[in-house]
Amino acid sequence: MEYKILIAEDDADIAELISLYLENENLQIVYTKDGQEAWETFQKQKIDLLILDIMMPRMNGYEIIRRIREKSQVPILVLSAKTMSQDKVLGLGLGADMYMTKPFDPLELVANIKALARRSYHFSSLGNSSNQNLMKRGPFTFNPEKMCITKDDNEIPLTAFELKILVKMMKSPGRVFTKLQLYQVINQDYCLSDEDTIMVHISRIRSKIEEDPSSPRYIKTVRGLGYRFEYGDD
Repeated sequence: MEYKILIAEDDADIAELISLYLENENLQIVYTKDGQEAWETFQKQKIDLLILDIMMPRMNGYEIIRRIREKSQVPILVLSAKTMSQDKVLGLGLGADMYMTKPFDPLELVANIKALARRSYHFSSLGNSSNQNLMKRGPFTFNPEKMCITKDDNEIPLTAFELKILVKMMKSPGRVFTKLQLYQVINQDYCLSDEDTIMVHISRIRSKIEEDPSSPRYIKTVRGLGYRFEYGDD
């Protein structure tokens, strides 16, 4: 199946390098040189994945992520020279799935892109299940045919990573998952600096499923250990 990747990068040399590596993997590339062009292209074409710089003319990457997440859960990988922890937290908090910093290893970038592509197609290809395979946990229902989770019959707009994390926790209610275990759910190498990533994903999931995210009922923090999913009465 043809997989189309949108690259939003104002440095033509970097964009060309990325394109060469991805085209070698038989991936179709659409290149845009600034944020406004990237946003307009996304609205006109069927894009399967985005690679976004943050610091771009006319519209920055943060604004693109915000706009896209209002209408789509397409995978987004940020590739930026902004290396501060707060930059990464902001990008992930707005809805990016991965955040890589420049300078970068092209082979690592390709591996991450292929992993995101596999996961997005994996979700869309698990469509041979019947309603008998619905997983119900209190007000939540996971439908493996549609690859979605609903709460009180209302679909929750989750990204691919958020969906994987929440499904993993729903399968074992009451079990405590460490940040390492949850990070492994999204198939990435773990390092201490990546704890922020899981914290941001958990925060975003809570903002979507909790009545009061500041006092969560369903995803509990177990201090010093990790998180657990609960769905019964407190």
